[in-house]
Amino acid sequence: MKRNLSIVIALLISVGVLSSMLVVAAPPCGTPKTGPCPTDTPTTPNPTVEPTVEPTTEPTPEPTTTPDPTDGNWELVWADEFNGSDINLNNWTYDLGGDGWGNNELQDYRDTPENARIENGMLIIEARNERYKGRSYTSARLKTQGLQSWTYGRVEARIRVPYGNGIWPAFWMLGENITEVGWPYSGEIDIMEHIGREPYTVYGTVHGPNYSGGESVGDFITLNEPVTNSFHDFAVEWTPNQIIWYMDGVEYHRVTPADVPGDWVFNDHDFFIILNVAVGGYWPGEPDATTVFPQRMYVDYVRVYQ
Repeated sequence: MKRNLSIVIALLISVGVLSSMLVVAAPPCGTPKTGPCPTDTPTTPNPTVEPTVEPTTEPTPEPTTTPDPTDGNWELVWADEFNGSDINLNNWTYDLGGDGWGNNELQDYRDTPENARIENGMLIIEARNERYKGRSYTSARLKTQGLQSWTYGRVEARIRVPYGNGIWPAFWMLGENITEVGWPYSGEIDIMEHIGREPYTVYGTVHGPNYSGGESVGDFITLNEPVTNSFHDFAVEWTPNQIIWYMDGVEYHRVTPADVPGDWVFNDHDFFIILNVAVGGYWPGEPDATTVFPQRMYVDYVRVYQ
C-alpha cells in the first residue's frame, strides 16, 4: 500500500511540473506576411479559457534591467525607450494606406496620434473601429526603414500585445534592399507575431525565396495564460549563419541555412524594424462580435545589441 501511494504521489508531482512548463511545438502553417495561409488553420490551445479583458487604466510596465544575452558579449548599439513626449522621427517613419498589404487586411494605416503616440514612457499603436478611405478600421505601422538598420545582432522589444479575433500585432524586420530586389528576396524575420484567435501562442518565422507566405520556416511557443495578460520580452539573436528566437529568455526556435529550402538571405545586408497592428487578413480572420475596440499594443522599449 505504501509503495502504491508513493507511486501515485510521484505521478501527481510529475504532472504538476509538466503542466507548468512552456510548450514548444512545430508550426501548423507558417506566418503569411504576404499571400494566404493554407486552409488548414491551427487549433487554439485551451479554447475554453478566454483572454483577460484589457484593464480600463493604462498598464505600467514593471522596472526592467538589461537582459543577459546568451554569450555575454553583446553591446547596446541603439535603443528607443519611448521616454519623450512624441515619436522620434529620427528613428521611425510610417507605412501608410489601406490596400490590404498582400494579406487581405482590413485596416488603413495612418500617422495620426489616435493611431500611434507616446504615453507614460510607452509607444502605443492603436487599432480603431472607424471608417477611413473606404476601409472599416484604422491602425499604424511604424518602421525604421531609411533611418536605422543593422546587419546581425540581438534585436528585442518588451511588448504587451492586444487581443481579440481578427487582431494581428507584429514585431519584425525586412531587408533594407527590398526596394531593389523585392520581397521575399530581401528576407523577412518575424520576431513576434500573435493572432487574437490563438490567445496563448506567439510565432517566430523567416521568409525568403522558396519559403515565403504559407511555405515559410517557423515555430511557435504556447503559454499557459493569454499572451496579452502581461508584458513579454521578444527577441532574436542573429548571426551570419543562424537566427535564434526567445520569449522571456526562453529559446523556442532556431534556423540555419540548412533549414531553409532556398537561398539564405540573412547574411549580407542590413535589416530594418517594423512594429504594427493589423486588423483582419487571411491568417487571423476578421473581427467578430466578441472583438472589442479600440485595441492597443504597448511597446516599452526596442533595443539592438551587437
